[in-house]
Amino acid sequence: MSTAEQFDFYSVNAYLAAEELATTRSEFANGLIRSMAGATNRHNSVAVNVQGMLWSQLKGHSCRPFNSDTKIRVRRGESTWFYYPDASIVCESNRATETFQDRPVVVIEVLSQSTRAIDLDEKLTAYLSIESLQVYVLLEQDKPYAIAMRRTPAGFLREVYEGLAAVVAMPSVGCTLSLDEVYSGVEFTPTTVQEPTAT
Repeated sequence: MSTAEQFDFYSVNAYLAAEELATTRSEFANGLIRSMAGATNRHNSVAVNVQGMLWSQLKGHSCRPFNSDTKIRVRRGESTWFYYPDASIVCESNRATETFQDRPVVVIEVLSQSTRAIDLDEKLTAYLSIESLQVYVLLEQDKPYAIAMRRTPAGFLREVYEGLAAVVAMPSVGCTLSLDEVYSGVEFTPTTVQEPTAT
């Protein structure tokens, strides 16, 4: 006889209180707490390149970039999620004393083997429900390739950018992501993999 897996459910307040004391980060999925695994050097190189580009382009502007230490809160009806994207841009910020943002204009995730299913499904659905969001960008780490889910009057449209010459425009914040700069210092080889597959 199999034993059903059991989960502990937490309130939003309990999660936020635990995160303030935690030495590692966890995301919150409507009552479930999900620990975050460490990222590879390749993943972090792409994320740091993106953060540097956003900081330099937004310096002195009212919209500000945030790194992966800032949570995004998503509320849909009675349900709540907290995610740590690799980068985000916020034009209407929460209070400086809070640890999360509610109104991102741009959210950027670097895909990895361990998170891509969540990034392309659960997080995609959650992020696109945020009224302020203009574009959700997903970046591969083993090749110069980006997917942008861009808000239009007809809803979100999927755009694909491939190759180092490609540039993802983000006119709502006056920024661009040149894939040549996004992948600066990242070596691509025929045997490159995103990260070891869990066994």
